Amino acid sequence: MQKVLVIGCCGAGKSTFSKKLQSILNVELIHLDQYYHKPNWEEPKKEEWERIVNNLIKKPSWIMDGTYIESLDIRIEKCDTLIYLDYSILKCIFRVVKRVFTDYGKKRSDTAPGCKEEFDLEFLKYVLTFNFKNRNNILKRLKGLNENKQLYIFKNDKQADKFLKQVEIN
Repeated sequence: MQKVLVIGCCGAGKSTFSKKLQSILNVELIHLDQYYHKPNWEEPKKEEWERIVNNLIKKPSWIMDGTYIESLDIRIEKCDTLIYLDYSILKCIFRVVKRVFTDYGKKRSDTAPGCKEEFDLEFLKYVLTFNFKNRNNILKRLKGLNENKQLYIFKNDKQADKFLKQVEIN
Protein backbone atom coordinates (compact mmCIF):
# COMPACT_ATOMS: atom_id res chain seq x y z
CA MET A 1 0.00 0.00 0.00
CA GLN A 2 2.06 2.87 -1.36
CA LYS A 3 -0.66 4.85 -3.15
CA VAL A 4 -3.97 4.58 -1.34
CA LEU A 5 -7.12 6.36 -2.47
CA VAL A 6 -9.89 6.83 0.12
CA ILE A 7 -13.27 7.85 -1.30
CA GLY A 8 -16.86 8.15 -0.13
CA CYS A 9 -19.58 10.65 0.64
CA CYS A 10 -18.87 13.74 2.70
CA GLY A 11 -19.28 12.76 6.35
CA ALA A 12 -18.39 9.11 5.78
CA GLY A 13 -15.16 9.59 7.71
CA LYS A 14 -12.58 9.66 4.92
CA SER A 15 -10.28 12.11 6.71
CA THR A 16 -10.49 10.33 10.06
CA PHE A 17 -9.89 6.93 8.44
CA SER A 18 -7.02 8.34 6.36
CA LYS A 19 -5.33 9.85 9.42
CA LYS A 20 -5.50 6.49 11.20
CA LEU A 21 -4.12 4.66 8.15
CA GLN A 22 -1.36 7.25 7.77
CA SER A 23 -0.24 6.67 11.35
CA ILE A 24 0.15 2.96 10.52
CA LEU A 25 1.71 3.19 7.04
CA ASN A 26 3.70 6.38 7.66
CA VAL A 27 3.27 7.72 4.12
CA GLU A 28 2.24 11.24 3.13
CA LEU A 29 -1.42 12.08 3.73
CA ILE A 30 -3.03 14.29 1.10
CA HIS A 31 -6.42 15.77 1.97
CA LEU A 32 -7.73 16.86 -1.43
CA ASP A 33 -9.94 19.48 0.24
CA GLN A 34 -6.75 21.36 1.16
CA TYR A 35 -5.77 21.57 -2.51
CA TYR A 36 -9.17 22.01 -4.14
CA HIS A 37 -10.54 24.98 -2.23
CA LYS A 38 -9.24 28.50 -2.04
CA PRO A 39 -10.21 30.84 0.83
CA ASN A 40 -13.97 31.10 1.44
CA TRP A 41 -14.56 27.77 -0.31
CA GLU A 42 -13.80 29.17 -3.78
CA GLU A 43 -13.39 26.42 -6.37
CA PRO A 44 -10.56 26.26 -8.91
CA LYS A 45 -11.02 26.27 -12.67
CA LYS A 46 -11.11 22.80 -14.24
CA GLU A 47 -7.66 23.13 -15.84
CA GLU A 48 -6.10 24.31 -12.59
CA TRP A 49 -7.61 21.36 -10.67
CA GLU A 50 -6.37 18.88 -13.28
CA ARG A 51 -2.86 20.32 -13.00
CA ILE A 52 -2.94 20.09 -9.19
CA VAL A 53 -4.15 16.46 -9.23
CA ASN A 54 -1.59 15.47 -11.87
CA ASN A 55 1.20 16.89 -9.69
CA LEU A 56 -0.09 15.17 -6.54
CA ILE A 57 -0.36 11.71 -8.08
CA LYS A 58 3.28 11.86 -9.23
CA LYS A 59 4.49 11.62 -5.65
CA PRO A 60 6.12 8.25 -4.84
CA SER A 61 3.66 7.33 -2.08
CA TRP A 62 0.51 8.78 -0.56
CA ILE A 63 -2.83 8.29 1.08
CA MET A 64 -5.23 10.54 -0.83
CA ASP A 65 -8.49 11.41 0.86
CA GLY A 66 -11.30 12.79 -1.30
CA THR A 67 -13.81 11.65 -3.87
CA TYR A 68 -13.97 14.52 -6.41
CA ILE A 69 -15.72 12.57 -9.17
CA GLU A 70 -14.30 14.70 -12.01
CA SER A 71 -10.72 13.61 -11.23
CA LEU A 72 -11.48 10.13 -9.94
CA ASP A 73 -10.39 8.16 -13.00
CA ILE A 74 -6.85 9.56 -13.09
CA ARG A 75 -6.41 8.93 -9.36
CA ILE A 76 -7.81 5.40 -9.66
CA GLU A 77 -5.34 4.75 -12.46
CA LYS A 78 -2.39 5.75 -10.24
CA CYS A 79 -3.40 4.13 -6.94
CA ASP A 80 -2.49 0.61 -5.88
CA THR A 81 -5.20 0.43 -3.20
CA LEU A 82 -8.69 1.90 -3.21
CA ILE A 83 -10.87 2.15 -0.14
CA TYR A 84 -14.52 3.12 -0.61
CA LEU A 85 -16.41 4.13 2.52
CA ASP A 86 -19.84 3.23 1.17
CA TYR A 87 -21.81 4.47 4.17
CA SER A 88 -25.50 5.26 4.46
CA ILE A 89 -26.64 8.79 3.74
CA LEU A 90 -28.22 8.96 7.20
CA LYS A 91 -24.81 8.32 8.80
CA CYS A 92 -23.11 10.86 6.53
CA ILE A 93 -25.68 13.63 6.97
CA PHE A 94 -25.66 13.10 10.75
CA ARG A 95 -21.87 13.50 10.82
CA VAL A 96 -21.92 16.57 8.56
CA VAL A 97 -24.57 18.30 10.69
CA LYS A 98 -22.69 17.36 13.87
CA ARG A 99 -19.47 18.74 12.35
CA VAL A 100 -21.19 22.04 11.51
CA PHE A 101 -22.37 22.43 15.11
CA THR A 102 -19.08 21.31 16.64
CA ASP A 103 -16.70 23.20 14.36
CA TYR A 104 -18.81 26.17 13.22
CA GLY A 105 -16.56 29.13 12.39
CA LYS A 106 -13.39 27.07 12.82
CA LYS A 107 -10.91 25.83 10.22
CA ARG A 108 -10.52 22.05 10.36
CA SER A 109 -7.11 20.43 9.82
CA ASP A 110 -8.25 18.74 6.61
CA THR A 111 -9.53 21.89 4.87
CA ALA A 112 -7.79 24.68 2.97
CA PRO A 113 -6.64 27.91 4.59
CA GLY A 114 -9.45 30.45 4.81
CA CYS A 115 -12.18 27.79 4.75
CA LYS A 116 -14.10 27.79 8.00
CA GLU A 117 -16.88 25.40 8.86
CA GLU A 118 -20.25 26.91 8.02
CA PHE A 119 -23.88 26.01 7.50
CA ASP A 120 -24.52 25.60 3.77
CA LEU A 121 -27.86 24.30 2.47
CA GLU A 122 -26.42 23.50 -0.98
CA PHE A 123 -23.74 21.36 0.64
CA LEU A 124 -26.32 19.53 2.76
CA LYS A 125 -28.34 18.87 -0.40
CA TYR A 126 -25.18 17.53 -2.07
CA VAL A 127 -24.63 15.13 0.85
CA LEU A 128 -28.29 14.04 0.89
CA THR A 129 -28.21 13.21 -2.83
CA PHE A 130 -24.62 11.89 -3.05
CA ASN A 131 -25.39 8.16 -3.09
CA PHE A 132 -28.35 8.61 -5.40
CA LYS A 133 -26.28 10.60 -7.91
CA ASN A 134 -22.84 8.99 -7.55
CA ARG A 135 -22.91 5.54 -5.94
CA ASN A 136 -23.74 3.50 -9.07
CA ASN A 137 -21.17 5.43 -11.10
CA ILE A 138 -18.49 4.81 -8.48
CA LEU A 139 -19.33 1.10 -8.22
CA LYS A 140 -19.25 0.79 -12.01
CA ARG A 141 -15.76 2.34 -12.09
CA LEU A 142 -14.62 0.02 -9.32
CA LYS A 143 -15.84 -3.08 -11.18
CA GLY A 144 -13.46 -2.21 -14.00
CA LEU A 145 -10.43 -1.97 -11.71
CA ASN A 146 -7.17 -3.50 -12.77
CA GLU A 147 -6.69 -6.81 -10.96
CA ASN A 148 -3.34 -5.56 -9.60
CA LYS A 149 -5.18 -3.06 -7.42
CA GLN A 150 -6.53 -3.87 -3.99
CA LEU A 151 -10.14 -2.81 -3.43
CA TYR A 152 -11.87 -2.55 -0.07
CA ILE A 153 -15.47 -1.44 0.34
CA PHE A 154 -16.64 -0.76 3.86
CA LYS A 155 -20.28 -0.23 4.82
CA ASN A 156 -19.63 0.91 8.39
CA ASP A 157 -17.01 1.99 10.92
CA LYS A 158 -16.75 -1.50 12.40
CA GLN A 159 -15.56 -2.93 9.07
CA ALA A 160 -13.15 -0.02 8.53
CA ASP A 161 -11.71 -0.33 12.05
CA LYS A 162 -11.23 -4.08 11.64
CA PHE A 163 -9.27 -3.42 8.45
CA LEU A 164 -7.06 -0.85 10.20
CA LYS A 165 -6.29 -3.35 12.97
CA GLN A 166 -5.32 -5.97 10.37
CA VAL A 167 -3.04 -3.51 8.58
CA GLU A 168 -1.43 -2.59 11.90
CA ILE A 169 -0.72 -6.26 12.70
CA ASN A 170 0.84 -6.89 9.29
